[in-house]
Amino acid sequence: MAMVGLFWIVEGDVYVGAKPSGLAPGVRLTPEGVLALGERQSGLHLWEDVRELTVTGAPVKSLKRQAGLVRDLAVDMVTNLALPIGPNQTDQGPASMTVRVASSGGDHELTAYAAAAVGYSPAEVDLSHTILSRLTEGAATLATTLAAMSEWGRTREDEGTPRAAERERLLREWVG
Repeated sequence: MAMVGLFWIVEGDVYVGAKPSGLAPGVRLTPEGVLALGERQSGLHLWEDVRELTVTGAPVKSLKRQAGLVRDLAVDMVTNLALPIGPNQTDQGPASMTVRVASSGGDHELTAYAAAAVGYSPAEVDLSHTILSRLTEGAATLATTLAAMSEWGRTREDEGTPRAAERERLLREWVG
């Protein structure tokens, strides 16, 4: 499994954001359409009906965001040391993104968790948006792009997430 841009690729499956586990929300891109997963969202939006596919709310990597995460980690560590059995503390969990599917049947907002802990690079976000747009351009573009992403996932099954430069190169390749 590996993260490339806004996509999480496991074997031959392509997800927008992280692959969901259990009842967590998620979005899978299949050859048939956009599959909504999770407890509060479900359904398949067929590609022939999808006019537009966009993602909003993707966390973008920045120095300020990284510093904030380090600060939060330090505060959590001190709090946990001082109050090991303290009041009911809730875990914020991963950041969520909104996947908007505009189709002939209406507009749908789906939720997916971000896979990047400190955010995605601006280049990866832009290239991912271009890929999402290309998936709605027609059957040939959809089949070629999604097949290339799936094939890459199958051949790299146990190698993990590539470094940033390789992720950007892959996204550019998939854009065409």
